[in-house]
Amino acid sequence: MQFVLGIDGGGTSCRAALATPDGVVLSRAKSGAANIRTDLTGARTNIVDAARQAFLAAGQDPDLIPRTPAVLGLAGANVGTYSQQLAAILPFVESRVETDAEIALEGAVGPNDGAIAILGTGTAYMVRRDGVSRAIGGWGFQVGDQGSGARIGRDLLEQTLLAYDGIRAASPLTREMLCVFRNDPQDVVEFTTNAKPGDFGGFAPKVFDAAEKGDEVAVWIVAKAVADVEASLAVLGLHEGDTLCLLGGLAPLYAPRLSPRYRDLLKAPLDDALGGAVRMAARVFAAGPEAAL
Repeated sequence: MQFVLGIDGGGTSCRAALATPDGVVLSRAKSGAANIRTDLTGARTNIVDAARQAFLAAGQDPDLIPRTPAVLGLAGANVGTYSQQLAAILPFVESRVETDAEIALEGAVGPNDGAIAILGTGTAYMVRRDGVSRAIGGWGFQVGDQGSGARIGRDLLEQTLLAYDGIRAASPLTREMLCVFRNDPQDVVEFTTNAKPGDFGGFAPKVFDAAEKGDEVAVWIVAKAVADVEASLAVLGLHEGDTLCLLGGLAPLYAPRLSPRYRDLLKAPLDDALGGAVRMAARVFAAGPEAAL
């Protein structure tokens, strides 16, 4: 075994890291979304593309991919049989498919106890206490992922249509959003027909920016999202002195908005989710093929 791969796939992008068997990262690469529940075939394509780019970035032959084992932490792996379906069609010699929360926790706190909140296109939470992990959320934005970028973007479009109908007061943000869709509410509806979580999530930074400027609708959406995040954090049972790491693209936007009880627990992660996947791959595959089952 010359190399191991760590893969981190979510609703917006897929990242791959090529490493030596002892976990020294040689290169990293990035491709498109890899949520295996919302688009299994597309996720597989982007996973392989990211792996191929990682080999090329390291000056290695991508033909070695079928001889390389991988640990993959993927959005959607916590539901149904998607992880088994994916593993059956991946080109790697061995594939261990985990949830994105599992590799994120590994990256953030290493082998130690602690908790994470993944705040990106989706949301997911995990806490480890006395070596035992417990996951919260990660159910997808249609029925879960409260506080996620996808839900914030969806809420923005909903509020824009409510403002158009006169059900709620319009704001600079809702007027701007309607302009994005040519002042035609039907275009808003058509957008949602085929939009994926990452498409909705693309509007989230705009909402936070508008909230900073005092936009009434944006302030309402962000306050709701913060309350949703804190409701999930409350279930983790965190105590004074515990470690809480915020991860994901929206983490810097949420951190200053959390209540003091959670801000006091915040610590910088030891590594990111991709680093967690690499560390797990080095540990699992160094222990022999049976450990990957």
